[in-house]
Amino acid sequence: QVQLAESGGGLVEAGGSLRLSCSASGRSFSSYTKAWFRQAPGKEREFVAAISWIGGRTTYADSVKGRFTISRDNAANTVYLQMSSLKPEDTAVYYCAAGTRSVSATRVADFSSWGQGTQVTVSS
Repeated sequence: QVQLAESGGGLVEAGGSLRLSCSASGRSFSSYTKAWFRQAPGKEREFVAAISWIGGRTTYADSVKGRFTISRDNAANTVYLQMSSLKPEDTAVYYCAAGTRSVSATRVADFSSWGQGTQVTVSS
């Protein structure tokens, strides 16, 4: 089990950028596929992006493809989400997730460790 803590959320105007960070404590963080999910008010938690533990393969939701970039720093036990060209519909609480060794995991149920979330608000 790993403990995750997100940071970097905030209020930004449409078209702007933010970088989210997720710091991990606990063993074997580098051996897990990591992901970002988001949840808007009244909606289910949805997949945003993932990076596999081996090979660094990245996967993105269609809604963020070309605008968001997930990356990792295994030495620092940190995963990042660079968000650009933000839209009001990107407004949500963003969660970091880990805990699977599947290189193709994109479902909430695939991940066993979650952070507390960080709020991202995009104004129009």
